[in-house]
Amino acid sequence: MTQSGFDMILKGGTVVLPGKTTQADVGVVNGKIEAIGDLSSASAAEIIDCKGLHVLPGLIDTQVHFREPGADHKEVLETGMKAAAMGGITTIFEMPNTNPLTTTPEAMADKLSRASKNPWVNYAFYLGGTAQNAANLGEWENLDGVCGIKIFMGASTGDLLSATDEEVGAVLANGKRVVAVHAEDEMMMNENKKTILGDSHDVTLHPVWRSAESCLSATTRLVRLARQHNRRVHVLHITTAEEMEFLAKNKDIASVEVLANHLTLYAPDCYEQLGSKAQQNPPIREKNHQDALWKAIANGTVDILASDHAPHTLEEKAKEYPASPSGTPGVQTLVPVMLNHVNNGRLTLERLVDLMCYGPQRIHKIICKGRIARGYDADFSIVDLKKKDTITNAQQLSRAGWSPFDGMEITGWPVMTIIDGKIVAAFGALKQPGVGKPVRFEENRH
Repeated sequence: MTQSGFDMILKGGTVVLPGKTTQADVGVVNGKIEAIGDLSSASAAEIIDCKGLHVLPGLIDTQVHFREPGADHKEVLETGMKAAAMGGITTIFEMPNTNPLTTTPEAMADKLSRASKNPWVNYAFYLGGTAQNAANLGEWENLDGVCGIKIFMGASTGDLLSATDEEVGAVLANGKRVVAVHAEDEMMMNENKKTILGDSHDVTLHPVWRSAESCLSATTRLVRLARQHNRRVHVLHITTAEEMEFLAKNKDIASVEVLANHLTLYAPDCYEQLGSKAQQNPPIREKNHQDALWKAIANGTVDILASDHAPHTLEEKAKEYPASPSGTPGVQTLVPVMLNHVNNGRLTLERLVDLMCYGPQRIHKIICKGRIARGYDADFSIVDLKKKDTITNAQQLSRAGWSPFDGMEITGWPVMTIIDGKIVAAFGALKQPGVGKPVRFEENRH
């Protein structure tokens, strides 16, 4: 095509492309990336000056809990997606532990219908894998909007808990899509709760009774079962040095996720400062474990970085431990917290894009998202690496209304979120709703 007639041109930004970061213009037509390079002679309906800014592929948060249906007082899909858009996230994958559980085609269809009413960002949903629905998973995993299968080996309730090898094996034996797993050993933790926690209400014991050993046990069991069934697994929110050492040797069958919280906060300080507001599963652990997570980011063991946005109200979190629920909000703060780490030299901006774009695209086989390349969807997260601001509870658009990072000074902020060639958030304000669409995956292309 001639260099004219673009719908949008992102002009003069530093663009993170596969394999290189360079100053370039990006031209958009009909929601797709049409041209990358010098577009100074081109015209466009909308020209966005990106000088001094970095243009990233649309960042993807592959683990959020938006609580709808069943716990709407904590969050709904619309408020969760608004928080994502404001935080520079263009696509979310939401978890199945809602009420009812997302374990049937009917529950999946209901979530897709709810999300479509006012989608601020792109969306897909995990289908919960259980012993009860295992026989159907090979068929159901290719339903529209399904990003993969999710198993809870620990820390869930009712039918969604697959604690035993038999239950996990039943899920792994059916289907081909990636299986994402919460790997804590339920049996070990139940024993620890009696012997270690007992009647104590001390939140600093959270990482002791939900021990590193219970995580390593579940993860090693999972990988053994994955090999037995020749099924790829994606191990979520790894928190321990021992697991990272083990997983580094098993990359052929297991991919690895870490969370911003575990990279940023550490025990016992976080519990002393935040109390149960730092309580999540698996727990935030001591500094030596955090150091191992950073090492695993540096050496390539980690594939994906996510928020595990899991909102609860402040009233709920104020309950006496351990009655206080585990989980913290994070979809809106994930990008600024990680950009602050980029500025502090903990990882490069390119590695961040790898963890939040290329990794999700590769592991989940996402169609046309996750990179700035001709023909891909025009989803962009534009960031200002020099912008300084402070995270506050008042900024949070989540219905929960708080952040464990309240008061944290940050250098590096998302300043514009573009989806499908349309601005959905810019410079602290939401702009255009209804832009997000269900994510498409290679396995269920029609």
